[in-house]
Amino acid sequence: MFDLSINRRVFGNWRHLLAFGFGSGLAKYAPGTFGTLVAVPVFLAIGHLPAWLYAITILATFALGVWICETVSRDLGVHDHGGIVFDEFVGFWITMFMAPMTVTSVALGFALFRLFDIWKPGPIRWIDRHVQGGFGIMIDDVAAGVLACISLHVLLRALGAAA
Repeated sequence: MFDLSINRRVFGNWRHLLAFGFGSGLAKYAPGTFGTLVAVPVFLAIGHLPAWLYAITILATFALGVWICETVSRDLGVHDHGGIVFDEFVGFWITMFMAPMTVTSVALGFALFRLFDIWKPGPIRWIDRHVQGGFGIMIDDVAAGVLACISLHVLLRALGAAA
């Protein structure tokens, strides 16, 4: 199971704190869902950026995430420790790319991202099983975010785009 000193490690090191989503990854059940919940207010803060700057922010946090997830996994001695949820942050932010800042779109984006991240259809499952390291931890959530983003925009258009 988990190391008894995990709380001290998470709150005692900034890389662990980020990897564990400011502590949300310590949730006993569904840490990925709790991590995504913590990603929502961060999205609300960055979601007003122009699309080009939002995209650069996603690319930068992806690159940071690869490094953080790699080093924290190595520190913990566990590849893709269940508490590492920084990948959920980036995946959710990808989901919300160019989506309207409404309660409906955020709720749908959250649900769609969690669906694809948990279900891991087709290529996402292959990526999750075959790509290792920090890049592997991050890239399956990127793929889930891309699928969720496409689905969100299609769904919002079907609902009348003003959702």
